[in-house]
Amino acid sequence: MSKTYVVVAEVRDSKLRQVTLEALNSVALAQEDDDLLAVILMGHQLAAITEQLSQYVAGQIHVIDHIDLGTYNSETYFAAIKDVLDSLNPHVVFLGHTASGRDLAPMIAAYLNAGQLSDVIAIEKADAEVLYTRPLYAGKAFEQKKFIESPQVVTIRPNNIAAATANPSNPQAEVITTDYAPPASLRSIVKDVIRKTSGKVDLTEAKIVVSGGRGVKSSDGFKPLQELAEVLNGAVGASRGACDAGYCDYALQIGQTGKVVTPEIYIACGISGAIQHLAGMSQSRIIIAINKDPEAPIFKLADYGIVGDLFVVVPLLTEEFKKALA
Repeated sequence: MSKTYVVVAEVRDSKLRQVTLEALNSVALAQEDDDLLAVILMGHQLAAITEQLSQYVAGQIHVIDHIDLGTYNSETYFAAIKDVLDSLNPHVVFLGHTASGRDLAPMIAAYLNAGQLSDVIAIEKADAEVLYTRPLYAGKAFEQKKFIESPQVVTIRPNNIAAATANPSNPQAEVITTDYAPPASLRSIVKDVIRKTSGKVDLTEAKIVVSGGRGVKSSDGFKPLQELAEVLNGAVGASRGACDAGYCDYALQIGQTGKVVTPEIYIACGISGAIQHLAGMSQSRIIIAINKDPEAPIFKLADYGIVGDLFVVVPLLTEEFKKALA
């Protein structure tokens, strides 16, 4: 008997988030050939995103388009999604392990009386079972878990599972428009969202992160890092030490009490390598450390190290990348 796999798509700034494509590929890793795929897309003015998504989905796309859903609100989103979930009777629901995904997933799990696994970084099949891998103890250990019954709710960490690829030659997805009925009352209403970002690229989904620590010495010290990140189409992050010192906003903080990132390349500038910071970036594919102190702990983790002044090294790297990418 076929099962239904559901992906809750995520939209930010009128764009489909990369983690949604990674969730679609997660379904491909877990499902059998005769299983069904359904995507739930919520937001406002979703025509272009629906068309984009249809190139990735060989199944249903349930579109709930309403001005009240233009900005994430747990109450409105849950009110919008629960009737669709009832109609789909899902075997597994996949969401991104993002701020909104972490908020919405337990509500869905409680509503469906489902088990939940969070922060999954890998999925594999072992005979008829699906095994989910997730990190423990700030990335020092990993565990593999499996569900013994359904329904199931899974959140996946961005940048760990390959994204689904578009196939315009696929038959168009079946687009189903669903009406939205606002809840009778709301405990909170989102009037506006002011984002504190390091640039055009979302920090948690960036392929390249240029991060600064106390070694940047001031808020102006982040400017060379921002220039390098812009050249590389990356994002800027920071250690807690830099945030505590007032050099940058806490929205950029990476570490045990900040964001967890797993970019292709992580460039640590003036970061000593405290264990709390390593917890948020140690799973990066390639780590490059720039520090004047050759004994800095970050060098034990780094794939490449440069012992030198970041205010000399970073501008040189920026100029060389500009030439190479011109």
